Amino acid sequence: MMAEPLRLVAPSGGAVEVQVPVVLAPMAGITNAAYRRLCREQGAGLYVCEMITSRGIVERIPKTFDMLRFDPGETVRSVQLYGVDPQVIATATQILCEEFGVAHVDLNFGCPVPKVTRRGGGGVLPWKRDRLAAILRATVAAADPYGVPVTIKTRLGIDVDHLTYLDAGRIAEDAGCAAIALHARTVQQAYAGEAAWETIATLVAAVDIPVLGNGDIWEAADAVRMVEQTGCAGVVVGRGCLGRPWLFRDLADAFEGRTTRTLPTLGEVAAMVRRHAELLAGLNGERHGLTDLRKHMAWYFKGFPVGGDLRRSLAMVSTFEDLDAALAQLDPAVPFPSGELGAPRGRQGTPRDRVVLPYGWLDSTELGEEDIAAAESDASGG
Repeated sequence: MMAEPLRLVAPSGGAVEVQVPVVLAPMAGITNAAYRRLCREQGAGLYVCEMITSRGIVERIPKTFDMLRFDPGETVRSVQLYGVDPQVIATATQILCEEFGVAHVDLNFGCPVPKVTRRGGGGVLPWKRDRLAAILRATVAAADPYGVPVTIKTRLGIDVDHLTYLDAGRIAEDAGCAAIALHARTVQQAYAGEAAWETIATLVAAVDIPVLGNGDIWEAADAVRMVEQTGCAGVVVGRGCLGRPWLFRDLADAFEGRTTRTLPTLGEVAAMVRRHAELLAGLNGERHGLTDLRKHMAWYFKGFPVGGDLRRSLAMVSTFEDLDAALAQLDPAVPFPSGELGAPRGRQGTPRDRVVLPYGWLDSTELGEEDIAAAESDASGG
């Protein structure tokens, strides 16, 4: 299919145009500048920095600022912010636009991690409609003088009895947000079960701003099917690209009507690993970069006939000498394991028995004048 470019437009008219309507989801500890470049080298799209806490930016915490590193080739700097306080998020947005040249700000209202939800943050915050509206209005007001569009990512709701996504879409549109991304699962589901794509279509019909679909995109064909079935303006890809940065090549091909190239052999995957290592070393130095690469190894070689000893060696590399010695033991001619096509990757697990919430959270959909404890943390995205 030939897909339309994705245009994210701020109220002032400033816009970001994404030629191929594909967004790399921010993933904590994964989507640093090295991984974003690796994916960007494969195909067009929008590549979002790993989630940043707004309070860390406002307080100018060095560790937080260290995460705000961009590759020189990132012509569109995109950051996802996390927070619960409207003024803190607005101030962080202003700093991002003014000091870091960020061109797109996304807000996370999808995180299902208990240490976040117990304080009223992440995926449970949209239950409090007034708090959500206050955050979105303040953030759009902070970003708009710079012509920077603001988007949000959310989930269906807390659980099937406490859905929030339709109200969140209406509130986002009223606040001047440029788009809303919907992970078609509840907070209670976390990453388990199947994403309910039909809810994406429901949201598309309910709002006039672009809706991006998220959930269960493992292959390029899944993204095409999601767009065709739901009418969404584009897709957000997270776990599906773990150990498979070439998925963005396939997505670009699929959305531009080209025939997808052959899946990589084991030798081509090894070359991709080596390239990833070079980029991480350039970002953090050889030892730290190669250590960071370790967590990606199981994803890269999932399904390939790689022996246990060699897998352990790959998971322990700390120098290029270690890495090259391990990669040299692989048979480069081995074809990609077809059994992995369409299979889930990354976190899955089971639905939570219950969502951990602040006391009395479900009593009202309005927070009123009550303040909530700051929930900024380094929790993973939703």
